[in-house]
Amino acid sequence: MTSTADQRKTVHLAAHFPGVNNTTVWTDPRSRSQIDFASFEHLARTAERGLFDFFFLAEGLRLREHKGRVHDLDVVGRPESITVLNALAAVTERLGLAATVNATFNEPYETARRFATLDHLSGGRAAWNVVTSSDAFTGENFRRGGYLDRADRYTRAAEFVETARELWDAGLGRAVRHQGRHFDIEGEFTLPRSPQGHPVVIQAGDSPEGREFAASTADVIFTRHGTLEAGRAFYADVKGRLAAYGRTAGDLKIMPGVTVVLGDTAAEAQERAAGIRRQQVSPQNALLTLEQIWGVDLSSYDPDGPLPDIDPVVDSGLSQGRTKRGDPRAIAEQWRALSRAKGLSIRQTVIETTTRQSFIGTPEAVAAELDEFVQSDAADGFILVPHLTPGGLDEFVDQVVPLLQERGACRTEYTGTTLRSHLGLKEPVRPAREEGLTV
Repeated sequence: MTSTADQRKTVHLAAHFPGVNNTTVWTDPRSRSQIDFASFEHLARTAERGLFDFFFLAEGLRLREHKGRVHDLDVVGRPESITVLNALAAVTERLGLAATVNATFNEPYETARRFATLDHLSGGRAAWNVVTSSDAFTGENFRRGGYLDRADRYTRAAEFVETARELWDAGLGRAVRHQGRHFDIEGEFTLPRSPQGHPVVIQAGDSPEGREFAASTADVIFTRHGTLEAGRAFYADVKGRLAAYGRTAGDLKIMPGVTVVLGDTAAEAQERAAGIRRQQVSPQNALLTLEQIWGVDLSSYDPDGPLPDIDPVVDSGLSQGRTKRGDPRAIAEQWRALSRAKGLSIRQTVIETTTRQSFIGTPEAVAAELDEFVQSDAADGFILVPHLTPGGLDEFVDQVVPLLQERGACRTEYTGTTLRSHLGLKEPVRPAREEGLTV
């Protein structure tokens, strides 16, 4: 049900720095480096000009490989996120700063210290996107390698966050003792309690385990859903899990990752969106995507020709470091059926099935649709993922944000100084404890 005027919800906005994917259009003449600090600064300043809640960096712990080499159309580098955000803290004033740090291949003490440092340096604007991994390929860069069973990812992550929060609550010089399945810590933290108490915790994932982890632990969940109906179903499911953990609906913000394509008319916007999809799925990328499903070398196939009639090879190891799409045989059958029904080539099939702009239209239409998602309880806001670095949000901030402000759906100025205040999240209460005793 759409909110009434006196219950109107704020549309929260965040900016995702593109790059850890092969959908960023590097061939566009407006595209710039994903390593040069000027790129990070441009996107962050644009987001702050648009009064966004936070700026979001993904993580790439290893360059993904295909057929034994780094694919030349995929991301080719990514600086360490918290280092970048500490630098951005000096050139922004209110914008939240969110870094992705893996809970599988890091340790609570050092992670808690790094985020507490960012929170102090930024005046309370730090956020941690907690991700997990059971990928042994990525784990080869770490001492423990791929030691962690897939079933243990979220149990370790939950204890990881719990331990980090114990350290944040302890503050400078206070003894901390944590003994659990994954971590055994006895020592003292090196920083005072930070401005937010705890940096904001973000979690990304749509699986049942991910939803439960978000309900128990996270302040924000970064998700994806394609329609208003799917968004409402996800929203109701995750918000419905909160009560079991003594939490209320306002304690967790649901913010799907979305893309936006604008035009002066609806037809122009659709034409631009189709052009972006063609840029994202070049002939080389079409074959790469197909090889990830089929698990074999398909370089002899014509991207403008029909799909292979051979069956996929499951778990071939052809691609390393990429999230699996699902059962290759089922996907291949679905793609063949789609190709036959619509007369699509390999490239056209990949475009049809793997790339989609979430909101396409005039600025007025996009503003209305974004607002409808939030007022209809399909989301609390959106993490915008542009296809260009670093100017991919310029049009949105200039053309859509003012319309959202006119609708009363977005702030017209920052009223607080911390990320928690931007998101309307409560500051965590420090547990009662006696001086000198352990947590």
